[in-house]
Amino acid sequence: MIRFGPAGNSESFYAQGYKSTWQEPQWLRGMGLSAYEYSFGRGVNLSVEAAEKIAAEARTYDVAVSAHAPYFINLANLDPDKREASFRNITESARLVCCLGGDRVVVHVGAVMKLDRKEALAHCRDGLREAYRRLEDQGLGRVHLCPETMGRPSQIGDLTETLDFCLLDERLIPCIDFAHLHALGHGALKGAADFAAVLDQLERTLGLSRARQLHIHFSTIEFTAAGEKRHRTFAETEYGPRFEHLAPLLKARGYEARVICECKGTMAEDAREMKRMYDAAP
Repeated sequence: MIRFGPAGNSESFYAQGYKSTWQEPQWLRGMGLSAYEYSFGRGVNLSVEAAEKIAAEARTYDVAVSAHAPYFINLANLDPDKREASFRNITESARLVCCLGGDRVVVHVGAVMKLDRKEALAHCRDGLREAYRRLEDQGLGRVHLCPETMGRPSQIGDLTETLDFCLLDERLIPCIDFAHLHALGHGALKGAADFAAVLDQLERTLGLSRARQLHIHFSTIEFTAAGEKRHRTFAETEYGPRFEHLAPLLKARGYEARVICECKGTMAEDAREMKRMYDAAP
């Protein structure tokens, strides 16, 4: 089953008088959506009680929940305190996503900083292995970490790097952020063939069965020569990439992906539009 939903709460959610995220699952189900991503981007600061209240509503309305770990994780950084903080942020995100009733945590793996890129990648691979050792020690080994493709060359996580990370452990699910790939390639995803090439590489690397369980981030995006600048909305038609090129491919290849919309402010409405495109695809 493919699922569509937003990352966080749309502006319209609050404009309609809703105040708390525990109300989100019912609201999303009313829009025909069935996925939701909770952001710990600026820190893991959700109480267990609040998470369990969201989880109860998500179960009631059949909304699959994932979480985004803090943005400042960097497994390439060997400073002992900062590396320990990265592991702590991963394990805390995993603990809370379980309280939310979910099993996927999206992770920004790292940044190159002043390292040689091969060296930075080696540290990130070691870090992901260590993260799973710690998750297992805390009884959280069932959680799927989802390394995300990134939108700037200074960051770790182009498509090949992200897929190679996922070969380390069957529990790793790639988070393919098509907006980030578009920005990294300076507008690379122009048509169906460009999207098909991404899926082809995914399937060659991980096999069709694992590829079909993909975690997707999608939005339009503004970029510069340095890569990603800011996420945009579907209504801003001057920006890409466009989901109408991807929807038929996901349907034809039998993907059971979770598709999370990160459009700025209109994430639920644009997630609903993605679902409409998918349902209308041949």
